Amino acid sequence: MSDPTPPALRISGLGLQIGAATILKDVDLDVAPGALIGVIGPNGAGKTTLFNAISGIVRPTAGSIEMGGQDITRMTVAQRARAGLGRTFQTSSLFPGLTVFENVQLAARAARGGSYSLLRAPRRADEAGEVARARLDEVGLSHKLDARAGDISHGDKRKLEIAVLLAMRARTMLLDEPMAGVASGDVAGLVASIRDLHAATGCTMLMVEHHIEVLMGLVEKVAVLHFGTIIAFDTPDRVMADPLVQSAYLGSAA
Repeated sequence: MSDPTPPALRISGLGLQIGAATILKDVDLDVAPGALIGVIGPNGAGKTTLFNAISGIVRPTAGSIEMGGQDITRMTVAQRARAGLGRTFQTSSLFPGLTVFENVQLAARAARGGSYSLLRAPRRADEAGEVARARLDEVGLSHKLDARAGDISHGDKRKLEIAVLLAMRARTMLLDEPMAGVASGDVAGLVASIRDLHAATGCTMLMVEHHIEVLMGLVEKVAVLHFGTIIAFDTPDRVMADPLVQSAYLGSAA
């Protein structure tokens, strides 16, 4: 009998071997619909590679990935995006010369079967424009519609990237170090935006973040990667109290 409510994301036995190097090994992870999950681990543990495998940038050499019960292991990046998977990167992937509004409007147009070409700018008042306004309002950027994306703060760039994912109808989001490059004074505002957006939209979110104190106050559960394998997946308090995590990640025994 099939699972009546499949996980938003199910990773089973995922592995990535490149030559003699094992990058990921036997990664198992079930993420419930609407969950907000953190992914941590030492440098080189495989966090970004895991996100690359989930999003289709790299092809795993073992295991499978399902999203909402659908096997996406062999789908292209574009096919996964159409299926509802969105991804941000450590460095901004926005169009810096376009306005905040135009970045989101193009994403909304592409999600509705239109062109993503910069040579065919859509009318400001079309359906994609209405979607763009709504998504920008959700992330708190409605007052910066006409600002160039390249001119806004790092914190606002992160919000804009999430607005783009929302416009593309992403239901599962991979946020790769959203606090990277964000001024310390803007971190609290970005954290609040992510928390509020998650509560309002019900999207499933996985987040890699090196600001551990920020992450632990935001997520429901934490997955800990070490040498390409998940060694713990539990609530923040339990993870931080786990002797194996303390030894492998924090460098001290309990």
